[in-house]
Order: sequence, then structure tokens, then C-alpha cells
Amino acid sequence: MSSDDPSAPGHGPPGNDARASDGTVTTAADPSSDQLLRIATGDRSAFEELFVAQSRILMAVILRIVRSQSLAEEVLQECFTEVWTRCSGFDPQRGTGRAWLITLCRRRAIDCVRSVQAQQDRDYADGLRASAEEGEQVEQTVIDRSESDRTVTALKILPPDQAQPIVMAFYQGLTHAEISENLKMPLGTIKSRIRDGMKKLREELEASR
Repeated sequence: MSSDDPSAPGHGPPGNDARASDGTVTTAADPSSDQLLRIATGDRSAFEELFVAQSRILMAVILRIVRSQSLAEEVLQECFTEVWTRCSGFDPQRGTGRAWLITLCRRRAIDCVRSVQAQQDRDYADGLRASAEEGEQVEQTVIDRSESDRTVTALKILPPDQAQPIVMAFYQGLTHAEISENLKMPLGTIKSRIRDGMKKLREELEASR
């Protein structure tokens, strides 16, 4: 059984338990045990008594681990919620009530620290990823703009009969058939002029790199 289990044997300082002849811990020596046993039966007054008696020391235990007042208050609230819902698992033969409570709070506090650290790690990773993506987008925009400017410059050196169908195809999004219809020229001529113009355009762009 895990050493962090509040029900595990050996919790609580030795010698503080007064045991009856049958081996059970007497509630006079361990008032927290008495309160936990009563809470297990639904006794709300016992719950209030336990909170008043133990909340300050349990808060100190939690605060030493989470090192945040607001987080410690949240963890303490979660601990007392768990006390109300699962204290039936407390066995006075395995340790004192206070030891059971301290173990419960320590476990909850450690879980809280791990959860906060995991969230911080996720936030940091998300921030790095977003920053990288934003950088890539800016870089690509600059490249695209540069390529576009160079392409426009290169288009100016092409003969108009080659430049015009290329602009219509790649900047206006027209098909070869639509260009042929608009310019009143055979489809084969349009394809040939675009092909020859693109060859010259590529050569000019390569030369200007």
C-alpha cells in the first residue's frame, strides 16, 4: 500500500495512541479519530468541530508545499470535501485521525503542484509553438511579397503577347479557354504563348536571385 494513503498503517507519531484491550485506538487520546468516525455517519457537527480544530495546522502543511495562499485555500477546501465524502475509509487501528488528515492534505497539495507545473509547461510549449508559427507566417509573407515584386518586374520584360495571357491566367484566374475567348485567339496559340512566356519568366527570375 502506498505510503501516501491516509489509511496506510504507521501514520502518526508512535506512543500517542491509547489502545483498549481489543487493540482499537481510544477516542479520548485522539479526538480527530472520534470526529472522523462521527462524520462517517453523517454527523455535521463533528465535521464543524474537526474543521475548527484542525484547519489551521492542515493549512500550514499545505502552504509549505504549494507556497501560494490562494492555492492552499483551494486545496484545503478540497481536502475537507474529501473528508466528508470518504472518511468512511479511515481506520483508527491503522493510525491517528490527525495523521490521516495530514497525509490526505499532503497528497492533495503535491497533486496540485504537479497539476500547476504541468499547466505551466503546456502554456510555455503553446507559446513557443504560436511564436514559431507566427514567425513562419511573417517570413512566408515577406518571401511571397518579394517573389511577387520580382515576378511583376520580370513580366515587364516579356513581349505583351506573352505577358498578357500569363497575367490573365495567374493573376485573374482565367482558364486557357477563357483567355482564348477573351482575346479572340486560337486556344493552341494561347497555350504556346503562355508556355514560351513562362520559360522566359523563369529564366529571368533565376537570373535575378
